[in-house]
Amino acid sequence: MSSQFARDIFHFCKTTHLAISAGVKYNVQNAGPQGPEGGGDMRIVVKVGTSTLAYATGRLNIQRTERLCKVLSDLKNAGHQVILVSSGAIGMGVGKLNLPGRPADMPGKQAAAAVGQCELMYTYDKLFTEYNHTVAQLLLTGEDIKNEQRSRNVRNTLSRLLELGALPVINENDAVATDEIGVENTIGENDTLSAIVAAAISADLLVLLSDIDGLYDHDPRRSADARLIPTVERVDDDLFTLAEDSSTGLGTGGMVTKLRAAAIATAAGCEMVIANGNQPEALYDIADGKPVGTRFLTGRASV
Repeated sequence: MSSQFARDIFHFCKTTHLAISAGVKYNVQNAGPQGPEGGGDMRIVVKVGTSTLAYATGRLNIQRTERLCKVLSDLKNAGHQVILVSSGAIGMGVGKLNLPGRPADMPGKQAAAAVGQCELMYTYDKLFTEYNHTVAQLLLTGEDIKNEQRSRNVRNTLSRLLELGALPVINENDAVATDEIGVENTIGENDTLSAIVAAAISADLLVLLSDIDGLYDHDPRRSADARLIPTVERVDDDLFTLAEDSSTGLGTGGMVTKLRAAAIATAAGCEMVIANGNQPEALYDIADGKPVGTRFLTGRASV
């Protein structure tokens, strides 16, 4: 992680008293509200990836998306505050435009994102309205992290939306921000973005829903003997050696980005869980602190 990236996160997370050194160490001065085991209502950030929302064709997985929205609505009904960080704009744009695959050129990616983001928010608005919840869209770029005034505006907007009972849906603004879709990677993908958001708003829990059950001691796609690691107490360099960066044709994330997110979130006093998005109902058990996927404990990040 570059020193510039660390400074950018520092500006975005100032109100959480998260101090990030110029290199790679994280020191927490204020862990924020009670975590998952502390009882009471929680502030939960859920990140959902393209592979969870869409089929390989780029078309929406309607059944899974409906189930996700139902579970998130139910968690709000139970008293939790929920923020959704959603990938999928480019992938859904690919499907909407009937493209053969993810575009290789930047204008093509931006065009797909512009079309897909409309489809994505239309879907979320329609589904969450069925459960009497109001969604709000925030599209962020690297400049919203780097610029102190703009990052303060983002924090203030998120705080007010939560006060008003809205469910913020956050994505990177891929239609205009080339950094976020593969040129000069400042944030680059929504695993990292979701962790920055979780730290900035003092969330209790960050859940990354993906196409894998959690962190394994070997790549489960290549090794039949791979074993799931249920709990991680410390994110360090040794842990990164377990992760071989991978991605599907529609998404941009991999296990390395998830570990980076874990380092940011846990240092801010926010537990993080990697779980399979195939079963959105698992969010109930995750919120209750039950063993699902891989849970990263707080306050011991060192990468």
